[in-house]
Amino acid sequence: MKTILIANAKIVSDGSTKDGDVFIKEGRIERIGSDLAARSADIVLDAGGKVLLPGLIDDQVHFREPGMTHKGDIASESAAAVAGGITGYMDMPNTQPPTTTARLLEDKFTAAAGRSFANYSFYMGGANNNLEDIKAFDPLSACGIKVFMGASTGNLLVDDPKALEGIFSHAPAIVATHCEDNATIAVNTKRARERYGDDIPVAQHPEIRSEEACYKSTSLAVDLARRFNTRLHVLHLSTAREMELFSGAALEEKRITAEVCVHHLFFDRSHYRDKGNRIKCNPAIKTAADRRALVQAVADNRIDIVATDHAPHSLAEKQNTYFKAPAGLPLVQHALPCLLEHYHRGHFSLELIAEKTAHAPARLFELKDRGYIREGYWADLVLVDLQRPYVVSENDIFYRCGWSPFEGDTFRSSVEATIVSGHLAYRNGRIDPHPAGRRLSFVR
Repeated sequence: MKTILIANAKIVSDGSTKDGDVFIKEGRIERIGSDLAARSADIVLDAGGKVLLPGLIDDQVHFREPGMTHKGDIASESAAAVAGGITGYMDMPNTQPPTTTARLLEDKFTAAAGRSFANYSFYMGGANNNLEDIKAFDPLSACGIKVFMGASTGNLLVDDPKALEGIFSHAPAIVATHCEDNATIAVNTKRARERYGDDIPVAQHPEIRSEEACYKSTSLAVDLARRFNTRLHVLHLSTAREMELFSGAALEEKRITAEVCVHHLFFDRSHYRDKGNRIKCNPAIKTAADRRALVQAVADNRIDIVATDHAPHSLAEKQNTYFKAPAGLPLVQHALPCLLEHYHRGHFSLELIAEKTAHAPARLFELKDRGYIREGYWADLVLVDLQRPYVVSENDIFYRCGWSPFEGDTFRSSVEATIVSGHLAYRNGRIDPHPAGRRLSFVR
C-alpha cells in the first residue's frame, strides 16, 4: 500500500481546527504534525491551506443491491459516495430479497468485498415474523437492526404491536427506525384522492405524509424504547414537533438518539414547485419552519447525526404521476457540499459538521478506529476546497440513475480528494478504479 503525505492542511477533528500535515502508512494515520513536509511519500497532496475533514460515515443509504440494480448497486453508489467525501456507509435491508436473516446479511458482505469503494456495513431488517433471527443477531457482525414502522412493503413493514414489542425488548444491538404512521397516511391519502383524484400534485406530499403521521410513529418508538430500555436511533426526522421527543444531552448519556438527512436541512415545501417528484421522499420534505427547527436541533444536539438516506430511482420512474413515482433521491455525491452551505451561511461550524457526520456516527455505532483524524486510526479523510464553487451538472454525476435533485444548484465548496482506509479513492473528479473499501468493525 502506498504511503501518502498530506501537507499544509487545516485539520478538523476532535472539536478543533489546526494547521498541519498528515502522514499515512499501511492504511492508517502514522503521524500528525507541523513538520512532516520533508518526509518522503509515494503520494504527496499539498493541501495549500484547504480543509481536511474526517471522511463522512453515512448511517443510512439504499444502494439497491440485490434485486434493484437498475437503480444502483454497491459499486456504482459507493463510487458516488467517495466522490462526495463519504468514506463509510451503512446500507438498508429493503432489497430483493429483504435482508432478514444472518445468511442474507452475510451475502451482502460477500457482494461488497472487493467491489465497494467506501467502507461498509449492512443492517438486518426487522419483520413481523423474524424475532428469532433478531435474537441471534451478532452485534459485532453488522451495524444494527432496521425497523420500518411505516413506509415499507412486503414483510419489512412491522405493524404488529407484539412484533414491535418483541424486537424492542430483545434486539441485541441498535434499533434504527423509520417512523411514519400508516393509518394516518391512509386517511390523508383518502382525503387527497377525494379532492384531486389520481392526479395529486406532489406539493400535497407533506400533507399526506404529515407531521401527525411522523409524530405519532416517532413518539411510539420513543415510548417503546423507554419501556424496554432499547438502544434506539430514529432516522430522518423531518418535523419541528418531533424535536420535543429528544434530548440535547451528550451522546454518551443517551439511549435514544436522532438523525436528520441533508435534504431535510436544505429543501422545504416551496421547492416542490420546481423540483417536483425529484424531491419526493419518505418522510416528506415539509415546511420552512420545520427545516429551520431541524437546523437548530443539529446545533443544540437534539439531533446527533447528519446522514443522507441516499435512495436512487431511475429518472423515468420519477417522471411518473404522484402515486406511481417512487419516494427517494440520490444524495451521497452532493451531501457534503450541500451541508457545507450551512457553514457558509453561519449555521454550522466545521467542527460541528465533523462531529455530526463522522465523530458521532463512529461513537454511536462503536466503530473501531474510525471517524477521527488521530494517529493510529484508519486514514478515512476528505480534502475540501471551501473557495471553489461549482454548479451541479448531469455530466458530473456518478450515480447509476444519472440525475440529482441539486442539478443547476451552485455549491460554494468542492470535494478535492477522498482517502478510504489509506487509499486515494478520489481526486479532482476521478475515481481510482481499484475499490479499497473495508468491512467496518465494531467494539461493542
